[in-house]
Amino acid sequence: MYIGRMLRLYVDPRALKIEDLEPAIRALRSGGVVAYPTETFYGLAADPRSASAVKRIFSVKQRPADQALPLIAASLAQIGDHVGSMTPLATRLAARGWPGPLTLIIPASPLLCGDVHLATNKVAVRVPGDSVARSLAAAAGHAITSTSANLSGQPPPSAPEEVDFVFGDAIDVLIDAGRTPGGLPSTIVDATGEAPLLVRAGAIAWDRVLEFSQG
Repeated sequence: MYIGRMLRLYVDPRALKIEDLEPAIRALRSGGVVAYPTETFYGLAADPRSASAVKRIFSVKQRPADQALPLIAASLAQIGDHVGSMTPLATRLAARGWPGPLTLIIPASPLLCGDVHLATNKVAVRVPGDSVARSLAAAAGHAITSTSANLSGQPPPSAPEEVDFVFGDAIDVLIDAGRTPGGLPSTIVDATGEAPLLVRAGAIAWDRVLEFSQG
């Protein structure tokens, strides 16, 4: 377990180097929780293969046990390694919607902690448009959780100061890249079947999702 006071790690997304993220990577490898920016809001990262790390996410957020955790991956290759299987539909949607705020539900890999997907064997994942989020997953060598960095039921934060105020030393590292754009959260689409199913409306309009699904 990564133990200590929360480290606030300042980074410049326009000149980011992988070594800049090393303290955050050490925290993730030790079962810690890291707050980081995405193309919408700040999220909370943990290793989704670790039951203890996933348990910390639920505890820190006061998240109900019946709510699954979405993931962020650096690339399609990383998803294939240990996140899940890209269906033909998911592949078409990803080709048009990634990197970006489009979360796809796909068949889950058995390598994931069961609490991530609540034993449904389906997992929600996206490759984000934000370079810091992708770099964090790439440097970690695995996908990371991407639930918003807020207490459950509260508005998602777009400013690092909000994350610090809410969590403080309850998390291990806060990657401060300044304010995120905010706006709508990612659109969530069930891509396990032959046709897309809207789970949550968001930043990508449904009519565009339908266009993406045609390839």
